[in-house]
Order: sequence, then structure tokens, then C-alpha cells
Amino acid sequence: MLEKIFKLKENKTTVKTEIIAGLTTFMTMAYIIALNPNLLVGFSERGTSLWNGVFLATCIASAVGMLVMAFVANKPFAMAPGMGLNSFFAVVVANIVGLTGMTYLESFQAALCIILIEGLVFLALSVLNVREKIVDAIPLGVRLGIAPAIGLMLLNIGLGSNAGVGPASSFYVMRDFFGALTPSIAKANMGDSYPAMVLTVVTMFIGLFVIIILSQKGVKAAVILGMLAASIINWAGQALILHTNPFANLAGASFLPPFQDMVETTLFQFNFSGFAQIGGFTVVTLIVTFCIIDMFDTIGTLVGTASRAGMLDKDGRMPQMKEALLADAVGTVAGSVTGTSTVTTFVESASGVEAGGRTGLTALTTGIVFLACMFLAPVAAVIPPAATSAALIYVGVLMITGLKNIDFSDICQSVPTALMLIAMPVSGSIGHAIGIGLISHTVIRLFTGKAREVSVLTYVLSVIFLVKFFLVA
Repeated sequence: MLEKIFKLKENKTTVKTEIIAGLTTFMTMAYIIALNPNLLVGFSERGTSLWNGVFLATCIASAVGMLVMAFVANKPFAMAPGMGLNSFFAVVVANIVGLTGMTYLESFQAALCIILIEGLVFLALSVLNVREKIVDAIPLGVRLGIAPAIGLMLLNIGLGSNAGVGPASSFYVMRDFFGALTPSIAKANMGDSYPAMVLTVVTMFIGLFVIIILSQKGVKAAVILGMLAASIINWAGQALILHTNPFANLAGASFLPPFQDMVETTLFQFNFSGFAQIGGFTVVTLIVTFCIIDMFDTIGTLVGTASRAGMLDKDGRMPQMKEALLADAVGTVAGSVTGTSTVTTFVESASGVEAGGRTGLTALTTGIVFLACMFLAPVAAVIPPAATSAALIYVGVLMITGLKNIDFSDICQSVPTALMLIAMPVSGSIGHAIGIGLISHTVIRLFTGKAREVSVLTYVLSVIFLVKFFLVA
């Protein structure tokens, strides 16, 4: 039966190889199960019903996307709420709170409306084969610069607000921790919070270096093992230095999936009235931004990973690309319905491909394990923020390596990229950075006699961002 569904012999693979590949992929991306709810609900919301809802949504929406990838596209690619996109979603929710005065939960539910629309748009675009054409129309310099800029933003978040060290300011750890290396001065300024700060920072950097060392040694589960090492150190520090019990919440905890929390907070909980308060131009800008980022992330991951696996045809195209993009769109819609940000194809899928995965059975295996993780919510909740920050920083570094694909001798690539690299972490907005990148590309081309080289879509997007920056509050 499996042979008939997944065409294992045709793809020169076996059931055993596919299952091992699926488990390998899971081990390299399992960090998202705890990291995603930690990022989406904010530091102050951890341990709440909303956290439980997002936790389940992460497992369920990822599995739904992978089931479509397995049975419709028959590809070995795994899916989950995209890194960078979930950080952007969290920023959007915080901005909605400030803009409308709604609670965090109400703002979260309003932002889910944006994800729903994005998913439906992608469903239509995927069915009509439009997504590839849209990607081709976006300037190369902007396309290539988005991932590195997001990487720098992830570094900012990992070294700032997500670490739980202090205020959500730019590169907080790097700025203030090194200024606290004189203990007498630091203790005078920070008081009782000084030991917790030191423990957090030490945890984070040890976790990061463990991940890096293991990945260099070819260990497939480097990220999750690094998070585990960081967590153990942090738990020991909490017990021995801070004299607190890191596992206090496990006492009497239920390991049954907290479906009631998800029903009350995220499952089909679209706040359309709050969504209407965001503003038309802002909504359009956000939807376009999510769409652009998701398109680049998904298509780039699919083509890059398929190339390593030898899945591309002689023209450099991947068979069943339409079906794979459809899985991405279905996953995003499932994410909006259950309560998480945009679901996209994970670059960690490459680890499963390297382990021999060639068919949808790899994706199916990973998806099943994600569903099994629904029973581990209390355990995931004890993972310290510093441990997830280590993973965040590492993923950010990986994304920054995309700079190698940019031709810095071409001013139309180097300027948009440089501006996005600066704008994204400083503004905390991926959308603003992309807008600046598009505008700079358009202006340079327009006033250097190359106006015809700019696509109509690029002009449209540039105008939208200009209107947003200067005419919309």
C-alpha cells in the first residue's frame, strides 16, 4: 500500500529510509513546537490559555500541511509556522494592541484574520499558477535581501526581548550584558535581578555554542540537543542559585492536550470587528508583506532542497511544484483556523533529504510525530526562554548566510539589502524593511534611465509602501 501511494521504488527509497528521514527532520525542527508559542504570545503571556492554544495550533497546523505535502505532492518536505514570520506576527499583534487599545488576546485574534486572508489568497494563487510569476516579478536584490535581513531581526529578538533579560530593546544582551561585567556596579544597578540575568545570558550562549559545535560535527539534532543542554543548565541554575523550582508547574499538570484552552482562545476565534479597526492600508500592507515573505521562503526552500536531492528536471524546475505550494497554502489556512502564524516549508527539511528522504512518507512521518507532541504541553512549557533564544540566534545566523547570494557590485542589489539589514532590526518591522528595499530599488532604476527594468508589480508595491509611510498613521 505504501509503495502504491508514495512510489518508493520509483524514487529509489524504502519505508525504513523514509521513516528515519522523517524522524531526522523532526529532530532538527522540533524546537519550533516550544519556540513558536513562546514567540507568538509574548513573555508576559507564557503559561496562559493562549499559550496552550498556540502550542496545539503549532502541532496541528504543521501536521495538516505535511499531510497535504505527503499525499498530494508526494514530497519529503516538512512544514511548520515559519521563523521570521512568527516574529513578525508577534510584532503585528503588539502594534494592534497599541493602535486599538484591545487586549493581547483580542489583538491576536484580529491578526489571525490577516493569516486567514493570506492563506486563502495563496490557495487561489497556487491553483492558478500565479505564485511563481509573482516571485519572478519582484526585484532580485530585494528578493535575496529579505532572508538575511530577517536573520538579523531574529538575532535582535534572540538577544533582546525573547531572552527575558530586560526590556524589548535592540540587541539588549549585547548592549547591556557587557556593560555589566563589573559585578559590583551591575549588582548596584540591578539588585536581586543580577543573578537571574547572568544565568539567562550564560544559558543562552552555552546553548548557542552547543548547537554550533554539534552542527559542525554533523549531528542531525544539533538544535534540539543544544536547547536541551541550555535548559539543563538553566534548570540547575534556578535550583542552586535562584533557589526556585523550575518544574513547579508540572505538579498535578495534565498531559492531555489542552483542547479546551484552544477552543476558548484560538480555534476559529477570528476577531473581525477588531480586524476592522486596524485600517485598510495597514491591512493591505500586512497581507502583502506576509505573502511576499512566505513566497520567497517557501519557493526558495523547495527549489534549494529539491536541488540537493536531485529532484529538479533539466530546466531546473521541480515536478509537482504546484502541489507543494498548495500544501503551504493549506497549512497557512489551517494555522489561521487553529491559531498560529503562517505555515511554511522548513529549510530543516534538507536534513531529512540528506538522510535519504525522497517521498511524502518522510513528510507523513514528521507530521505524525508533531501530532504526538500535543501530549507534551506541560513539558514544553518548562523550556526556558534563554534556550529558545539560542535556537533563534542560530537560525538567524543561518539566514544571514544568504548574503553570499547577493552581488554587492550591483548597486540595485547592495543598497536595498543594506537598507533592509538596518531597517528590520531597528524598526522591528519586516514590512517596513521590505518597503524601503522596494522603494530604493525603484528610485535607483527610475532615475538612472532604467525605469523599464522595473516591473509593474514593483511600482505598485512601492507606491503602497510610500502611502503607508507618509500618509497613513
